[in-house]
Amino acid sequence: MARARKVKTHFDRPVDVIDHVWIPMRDGVRLSARVWLPVDASSDPVPAILEYIPYRKGDGTVVRDSQMHPYFAGHGYAAVRVDMRGSGESEGVLLDEYLAQEQDDALEVLAWLAEQPWCTGKVGIIGKSWGGFNGLQIAARRPAQLSAIITVCSTDDRYADDVHYLGGTVLASKMLPWASTMLGFNALPPDPAVVGERWREMWLERLEGSPPFVEAWLSHQRCDDYWKHGSVCEDYSAIECPVYSVGGWADGYSNAIPRLLAGLPGPRKALIGPWGHQYPESGVPGPAIGFLQECLRWWDHWLKGIDTGIMDEPVLRAWMQEPVPPRPAYDVRPGRWVAEPSWPRTDDQRLTYTLDAGALVDHPVAERRLEIDGTQLVGLDAGDWCPGGGAADLPLDQRAEDARSLCFDTEPLADRIEIFGFPEVTFSLAASQPLATVVVRLCDVAPDGSSLLVTRGVLNLSHADGHEHPRALEPGRRYEVTVPMNAIAQAIPAGHWLRLAVSSSYWPWVWPPPKPFALSLFTSGSTRLDLPVRTPRAEDGHLASFGEPEVAAPAPVVSRPSDPAGQRVVVRDLATGKVEILRRSEDDTTVTATGLAKRRSRLETYAITEGDPLSARVSSETTYHLARDDWRIRIEARSAMTADGESFLVTNTVEAFEGEVRVFANTRAFEVPRDHC
Repeated sequence: MARARKVKTHFDRPVDVIDHVWIPMRDGVRLSARVWLPVDASSDPVPAILEYIPYRKGDGTVVRDSQMHPYFAGHGYAAVRVDMRGSGESEGVLLDEYLAQEQDDALEVLAWLAEQPWCTGKVGIIGKSWGGFNGLQIAARRPAQLSAIITVCSTDDRYADDVHYLGGTVLASKMLPWASTMLGFNALPPDPAVVGERWREMWLERLEGSPPFVEAWLSHQRCDDYWKHGSVCEDYSAIECPVYSVGGWADGYSNAIPRLLAGLPGPRKALIGPWGHQYPESGVPGPAIGFLQECLRWWDHWLKGIDTGIMDEPVLRAWMQEPVPPRPAYDVRPGRWVAEPSWPRTDDQRLTYTLDAGALVDHPVAERRLEIDGTQLVGLDAGDWCPGGGAADLPLDQRAEDARSLCFDTEPLADRIEIFGFPEVTFSLAASQPLATVVVRLCDVAPDGSSLLVTRGVLNLSHADGHEHPRALEPGRRYEVTVPMNAIAQAIPAGHWLRLAVSSSYWPWVWPPPKPFALSLFTSGSTRLDLPVRTPRAEDGHLASFGEPEVAAPAPVVSRPSDPAGQRVVVRDLATGKVEILRRSEDDTTVTATGLAKRRSRLETYAITEGDPLSARVSSETTYHLARDDWRIRIEARSAMTADGESFLVTNTVEAFEGEVRVFANTRAFEVPRDHC
């Protein structure tokens, strides 16, 4: 079972909570903040720790906030949770992710914090996902008040490593559903109990001014200036403050962590566990760790000048995963912590296999031409692109996927190996159409035949020379391409064997090219699989423990979880070849301190018909309810995305109700030409 968290309610410095503070911006907009302070901070000032996100502190992140921020405050910090412009109780309108306005506001928030009588003038930023992104982006602006950041489940590359595009393809499983989620989320009103009578005026401003984010995302199908803005990989040297980068192998954002270690010029550390898209004190799959204690060691070192020893330790700690039977969820992933004093590793080792007909071998082979079938149905067992770690999120046994792919197997391994880093495959390929995709999966096959997904990679072949300037393929021409796979730390025991599976589709992760195509793979020459491997070291067994997970308080909500049955359902019509994946989720909570009740239900549908890439369709339907006493709000957001041979077509609808009265309705249809996608 997952490790329980210890609730710590008594601290050396008792804590006061200021539930609502206005932070004024230069243009007159005010941002809403909640502040946790040591009771004596006015006479004994403390550094501040900021979390700055759009996820509604009043009813969205209230549980997480109540468990993390009082913990920091009780250990001598001012913990400040700010709703971004246009979200929660903050004024204004949220127009898109990571805009310059978002960063400009953050700089004003930092200056405001440093000027407060309870603050020493030193500030840190912590954030997960959106808050991890903007922590890096704000650091790149070099504000004088910012002394260090902790970035969790984030990325340095907005185009290649986020919810929009994957290997130059539209990330069908996330782009529209996430945009639709934010469409409904941005339509929620502020809480009248916090902002007063202006709540309806602020609400209507949001409803009328918040655009569907997907329109901007789909209008930029290559890596242009839109995506370079906020991608700190464009200039790592802009970040001078210390950075602690944290994530999990099951998460969609772990690739950025080794890149940040290699690219950042200043003090840095990194931590990668087995977790999904969560803070590590709640990490699933486990083991969860005492992450808040680890954060305090970082903050104490950089914000208080206390030598905690954290910078004397290895620059990277990572969880080396052991093999497990494939399942869609795990309480714990068996493994052990390993550490590296530097990254990239100075003892880099590579294990290289050559591709032959059905085999991975360690010797030269004769050239063969192998054909890859054009089925649309590889990917049904892929799991979620960005798992939270809950039920039905992780990849299933890959045997059904392998059967639809071109596979290459090693012999059973004579000795255990440990893969650690970015595997990659180099191919000599030819495609029958100008647009084509190749997908690679690396699997651990156990003696019983079960196939455990280790890592994978996707490449739109028109992007083989980079995402900035794609070019159509010349049908029949051979191209040499390298497909990087996601970074991983995974042990493969003796007696198991490795399988490389190659396919031309990966639905619903990858939106298919407009025409069916065939791929030809040519063996010999440079066609190979390169694996980064690591030799176990004795010092791995002497690493300091992270301690047991701790949080500050029990959850301040009454929660009525939904029935997990039916979270992911696959419906297949054998007569027509149509396949639908349906993902359902629902949650229902009441904040005990304020009496505010929130309910959300969502249905995502991914449909495609075998042999017809133009049948691909993604839809998302989300309903939000907010209620307190006689105040009742309902938001309905519906989105759908299809494509023909020339364009993507998207429809977004938002309806807002006060009680049973519809106060707003808007439908926007959007069409954009396909740009090598």
